[in-house]
Amino acid sequence: MKISFTAIYVLWLREMKRFLRSWSRIVSALMMPLFFLIFLGLGFKGIMIPGIGGDKEYVHFLVPGIIGMTLISTSTIAGISVLWDREFGFLKEILVAPVSRISIVFGRIIGGATTSLIQAVLVLLISVGMGFKIHSMISFFLAIFFMILISFGFIGLGLIFASIMKDIQGFGLIMQFIIMPLFFLSGAIFPLDNLPKFLKYFSYLDPLTYGVDALRASLIGSSIFPLSINFLVLSFFSIAMIFLGAFLFEKSEI
Repeated sequence: MKISFTAIYVLWLREMKRFLRSWSRIVSALMMPLFFLIFLGLGFKGIMIPGIGGDKEYVHFLVPGIIGMTLISTSTIAGISVLWDREFGFLKEILVAPVSRISIVFGRIIGGATTSLIQAVLVLLISVGMGFKIHSMISFFLAIFFMILISFGFIGLGLIFASIMKDIQGFGLIMQFIIMPLFFLSGAIFPLDNLPKFLKYFSYLDPLTYGVDALRASLIGSSIFPLSINFLVLSFFSIAMIFLGAFLFEKSEI
């Protein structure tokens, strides 16, 4: 099946224009991460977390988790644009165009990943003003790489649900039902060692656990799993979600 790079670019550009023109969307997406950073980061200021180094405070542990929270929420909710386009007829127009559906899928995924990445980087930059320190530019770009993997995976997950659902409100409720357990089980705001043993097993099945751990390894040099394990799990999750999302999108009705 032929991939149209022009179609991918046009859909990416459309997502970027919609994102940049909607300042309320940007502000609302950043509010919850900022609340967590301010109230938890400053509220627990001075508290040391075992296993991340004696010179690092709770905010260093928290920031990668909040970045993970930003990525999962903005990425999965990106699927709602599919439902909006179906509701207002735009999806029908692009699906009858002489381009492959896989090109449409890639355009949406790349556009959604770009907007999610912008918001995650904004959270990271804000956290620097709160005392968070990035080791080096290599650490920063390595973190960007893992942010992209996380975004791709959860945009694919959002696309899966958007392809099989038609109710916009129902989609939002289901996404919130998925996002919150994944977020709290990932160890984003507290060490996994504090969880009961049976919950740890669920945490190990949570792909965001490996995303947050990879971000901590990149940004603060501390992680539970080897970076190679985090990379393999995130890569497998991203590829599986993208292919499954693309397959269901191709089979979905206009």
